[in-house]
Amino acid sequence: MKQKIVIPIVLLAILGFTIGGYLLGRHSHDFPPDTVTVSENEEAHQWTCSMHPFIIRDKPGLCPICAMDLVPVYDKSGDGGGVTIDPATSQNMGVRIAPVMRQDISRSIKTVGVVTADESRQSSINSKVEGWIEKLYVDQTGKPVRKGAPLLEIYSPDLVSAQQEYLLALRNSERLADNPYPEIAQGAQRLRAAARTRLKYWDISDKQISTLEQSGEARKTLTLYSPSNGIVMMKNALPGMRVMPGEELLQITDLSKIWVDAQLYEYQLPVVQVGQNAEIILPYSIGKVLRGKIAYIYPNLSGETRTARARIELPNPGLELKPEMYVDVNIAGVQQSAALVIPTEAILDSGEQQTVFVALGEGRFEPRIVRSGVKDDSGNVEILDGLQEGEQVVISAQFMLDSESRLREALQKMSAPPEEKPKENLDDLFK
Repeated sequence: MKQKIVIPIVLLAILGFTIGGYLLGRHSHDFPPDTVTVSENEEAHQWTCSMHPFIIRDKPGLCPICAMDLVPVYDKSGDGGGVTIDPATSQNMGVRIAPVMRQDISRSIKTVGVVTADESRQSSINSKVEGWIEKLYVDQTGKPVRKGAPLLEIYSPDLVSAQQEYLLALRNSERLADNPYPEIAQGAQRLRAAARTRLKYWDISDKQISTLEQSGEARKTLTLYSPSNGIVMMKNALPGMRVMPGEELLQITDLSKIWVDAQLYEYQLPVVQVGQNAEIILPYSIGKVLRGKIAYIYPNLSGETRTARARIELPNPGLELKPEMYVDVNIAGVQQSAALVIPTEAILDSGEQQTVFVALGEGRFEPRIVRSGVKDDSGNVEILDGLQEGEQVVISAQFMLDSESRLREALQKMSAPPEEKPKENLDDLFK
C-alpha cells in the first residue's frame, strides 16, 4: 500500500522540477543586447537567438534548438554594415577617433649598405710581353702608390729584340735621309715608324723611347709604372716569377671616392629615385654622418636576398670608409604635398582590402573601403581614395566594431529573401 503512494509522489516531484527549470531558464536568458541602445520608438523587424544567431524569425517566439526566447534585432544604422553603440559602451570599449587632414607627407627609408670601391677608379697592371720579373718595387698588398711610380721591372727577350730592331731602323732612316731616290728614303722612314709602333703597343712610353734613341742601347728590362694614385688591393707578383702576356700582376684602386650599395626591398623601389639625398651613418662613430646622393639604381635583384641595390657616391677623405664595410643608410623619400592623411592604426588590412570605420556621430560608425599610399615615419598614411577631408575615423577598438558589423551583415544576408530565378519557358527548348 505504501509503495503505491510513493510512486505518484516521486512522479509529481520530477514534473515540478522540470517545469521550474524551464521557467527559470526562460527568465535567466530574457535580456537585451548590452552593446546597442534601444529607444521606445524603434521597432524590431526580426528576431534571433542569442545562442544560435543563424536562427532568424519574423516574429517573437522560442528557439527551436534551445527553447530560449528570441531577442529582437534593431536596424539603427540604416546600413547593412553600420554599427550603432551608446556612448557609455563606446567609452568602455576605448573607442578613439581622429580627423582626416591634409598635410605634407614623406617617407624615409632606413636600411643597410656595403662600402665598395669605385669601379671607374680601378686599374689592372699586366704585361703585354712574355718575360720574368727582375725587380719588384711594390712588395705588399695595401701599399699606397702615386701616379707614375715604378711598380716592377720585367726582362723579356722579345722586348730586347724589338728595341734592337728599332735602333737599326733609326740608324738606317738617318743614313738614307739624303738619298737621291725619294722612295728609298720614304721606305726607311716607314720601317722606323713600324718599329716604334711595335714598342708603343708593348707599353713603352714616349719618354722611354726618347731615352733609347739618345743612349743607342737596348735596355734589358721593361719598367711598369702606376697609372694613377691609389692603394694596391691585389698583388700576384713575386721576384723572379715568369709572367705571360695579359696576366694580371697588380690591382690598384683609388679610394678617394667611394661607393655605398644600399640594400632595398622590392616594395621600397617605387619611392627611391636617382638624385635623392642619403645619409651614411658609421656604426663605430656615434654622431658621425656622411652625406651623398643616389647616383644609380641597379636594374637587377639578388636571387638570395631578393633585394635591389642603390649606389650612393660620396668623397672619402682620410680613407675613413673602407671596402666591404657595413654602414647604416637613411634615404630621404619624395615629399607629397597636401596629401590626405590619417593615422596608420586606423586601417584594418585584411591583405585583400583596407577598411576604416568612419564616425558619423550619435554613436554611429560606418565601415569604408579605402586605398592607401605612402606611410611616413610619424605614423601617418596617405589616403588615395575612400575618405574626404574633415571626416572622423576610428583609431582604436576597430576590431570590435568590425566584428559587430560583420555579424549584422551576416544576419541581413541570411534573412534576405532568396532571389527568384526567371522561369524557363519549356516551349523554347523545342524550338
